[in-house]
Amino acid sequence: MNRSRLTLLFLLLSLSILFAGCSSQPAANSGPPVAKKIRIGFAMDALKQERWQKDRDLFLAKAAELGAEVLLQTADGSDDAQMKQVESLLTQGIDVLVIVPHNAEVAGAMVEMAKKQGVPVISYDRLVRNSSPDLYISFDNERVGELQAKYLFEKMPTGNYALIGGAPTDNNATLLRKGQMNILQAAIDRGDIKVVADQWAKEWLVEEALKHAENALTQNSNKIDAFVVSNDGTAGGVVEALTKQGLAGKVLVSGQDAELAALQRVVKGTQTMTVYKPISKLAPAAVEAAVALAKKEKLPTTRTVNNGRIDVPSILIEPIQVDKNNIEETVVKDGFQTRDKIFKDAPGN
Repeated sequence: MNRSRLTLLFLLLSLSILFAGCSSQPAANSGPPVAKKIRIGFAMDALKQERWQKDRDLFLAKAAELGAEVLLQTADGSDDAQMKQVESLLTQGIDVLVIVPHNAEVAGAMVEMAKKQGVPVISYDRLVRNSSPDLYISFDNERVGELQAKYLFEKMPTGNYALIGGAPTDNNATLLRKGQMNILQAAIDRGDIKVVADQWAKEWLVEEALKHAENALTQNSNKIDAFVVSNDGTAGGVVEALTKQGLAGKVLVSGQDAELAALQRVVKGTQTMTVYKPISKLAPAAVEAAVALAKKEKLPTTRTVNNGRIDVPSILIEPIQVDKNNIEETVVKDGFQTRDKIFKDAPGN
């Protein structure tokens, strides 16, 4: 075979390989483009309390249902850790930041950092102050405080009251106290109620509430008729202090969150009531809002709450007063807690 024929054959072979490669290219790119999965950064304060573990699980489940990816971080009650975690989330290309602030004021810098990078922010359960979040989604915490105080006041319209609030750094604790005073202030002004102790439990710690309750009982010779306590964890500390003095079940004690241990105390009679906040509604609604923000869709807000800088568009869910008479039609019916666990040690069960 001469040189010219070899050259021609080589040319034809090269062209056939080239065209074969070109013809296969469209097949590799065929079909509709794959949508980018929405990435939600979820910066939580801590997971020590039962309530927050439920928030996490419900949040993750709803995100999975909607096909969103959640990058979860927990700060274990540290401002520095939460700041670093938010910085890390922002470097990972999140589409929206959902934050449960440890400190309502400090977290403002985290919100502004996200906004500068074009990442929308949802303030979850606790309002971040002096910043510009896109949404605040929570329960009506002022209403929670009203429900707590109203229940105790209706049972004990006169007497010595002790107030034990939550963490001073948590804006919710302030709102709860505001709601409590909405109910009690008039009776205090009339002299029907005497506030013999007014303390705040750092970090919502049980041992802080226990210490405050013990001091209040000592300073008032055990003559306290009601403890207005802002959540179930701290209510547990108060009940412990009362138990040591043989007063558990004789002194009114409020709470909130409908934690299992609190509901067990309610049916035993050592804690008077709690406030149920249906997080089965809150967490999924927050995920839906996060996805909507990532897609630049309109949010279904009904009101605003001022955080010291702006009126933040808000979704607030109504809390529910719970005592031993309506446990089954509220927390049990909703599947939030099971009847067997609540009543396992109850008298006569």
